[in-house]
Amino acid sequence: MQCDQIADLLSEVADGSLLLERDARRHVDSCLRCQAELVQYRKLLRALHTLRTEVLEPAPGLLTDILAGLEHAGERHAVRSMLTGRRIAYVSGIAAAATAGAAGAILLAAKTRKGRIRLAG
Repeated sequence: MQCDQIADLLSEVADGSLLLERDARRHVDSCLRCQAELVQYRKLLRALHTLRTEVLEPAPGLLTDILAGLEHAGERHAVRSMLTGRRIAYVSGIAAAATAGAAGAILLAAKTRKGRIRLAG
């Protein structure tokens, strides 16, 4: 057995979800590098467990400040959405007016041309 073959298994060994075969156990027992890595995994697991079980009290007023900040951010987002919606409506209105104006100009020009053609004919 070599370290490269066992390295991926050591995290599972550390948390107890995997038992090594006899050859792999012998390697770990005789290899200082693999032993050190196994110890590091176990330390990491203990630290993560401590973080998970440790309950910290928040600073006084922190929750109120967070909720106020969220509310303020929500209001800003609502105002931006409303302004964006109005911009879209304004642009749509301008586009519709321009289209109607162009269509009117085309109809007027076509009507004027028909009248000129009749007069000439």
